Amino acid sequence: MRNLLFSFILFLPITFCFSQAKKETGPFTFIDTGGKPINAHGGGILYHNNTYYWYGEIKRGKTFKVPGSNWENYRVNAGGVSCYSSKNLREWKFAGVVLPANKTDQNSDLHISKVIERPKVIYNKKTKQFVMWMHIDSDDYAYARSGVAVSNSPTGPFKYLGSEKPNGNMARDMTIFVDDDGKAYHFYSSEDNATMHIALLTDDYLKHTTTDKRILIGLSREAPAVFKYQKKYYLITSGCTGWSPNEANYAVANDILGEWKAYGNPCLGKDADKTYYAQSTFVLPVQGKINQFIFMADQWSKLDLEKSKYLWYPLSVNTEGLPEIKPYK
Repeated sequence: MRNLLFSFILFLPITFCFSQAKKETGPFTFIDTGGKPINAHGGGILYHNNTYYWYGEIKRGKTFKVPGSNWENYRVNAGGVSCYSSKNLREWKFAGVVLPANKTDQNSDLHISKVIERPKVIYNKKTKQFVMWMHIDSDDYAYARSGVAVSNSPTGPFKYLGSEKPNGNMARDMTIFVDDDGKAYHFYSSEDNATMHIALLTDDYLKHTTTDKRILIGLSREAPAVFKYQKKYYLITSGCTGWSPNEANYAVANDILGEWKAYGNPCLGKDADKTYYAQSTFVLPVQGKINQFIFMADQWSKLDLEKSKYLWYPLSVNTEGLPEIKPYK
């Protein structure tokens, strides 16, 4: 796919659409207000005080395959976590590296030799702190832990507090979801990625409680993205095929810690069977709109990860309660 320069999402009174240099459907290389490509992969968005904050992995430098790997273990040196801010989802200003990688201490979770993936930031109304959770790992993905950092500001700096295995479990691909009652839940791939877990976080969002639900048991799903609509919870995931694309699936539950029922592919149209050659990372509710969401995904360039692009497509739930992701026409 070609790199595209475009002005981002324009919200209209009834719907929203892309305004682009050319009429293409993505993926895209997003450009910030400084004219540089946005570097925020595997990320998510926090909406706070009328501003959107986009956090993601910094992937910069030479891509290499970890020696001895028997799978597509391509990576770059860990770059830390970036942040971009926007008032309109169209113009993104670089807010800085809010959690930098460590270049000197090889024992640090944040050392450049480690894995820092899928950062998600949520706001705790009680403590008035911004809490970042992320997947922390060794270069061979054997560490399998979840790291947490905090800040008094959405644009950091974030203070890293450490990592843990939630209730002793492996934890890799992840997301964080805050429910309407303020309770926060950590969705993470576990058991060698065979099973998804949902762990309730403590009231300060800094630790895991012992409430930990196993879902999608034995289905080998990763890249979780969660949203809620009409009191139902929806989870979109990918299969486990390394950096190569595969078919997305979704699951639905009436209770976030209840029974989750797995279904098929929510994607429609051309290349739906490969999730448009991308992988889910986040579902963003459109502020002020009912049943309008943005499905956020990464199109990985496994041999040159810095050139990986982003795919944002509209998502809605149809009258039968089924989520539908549709490419722009």
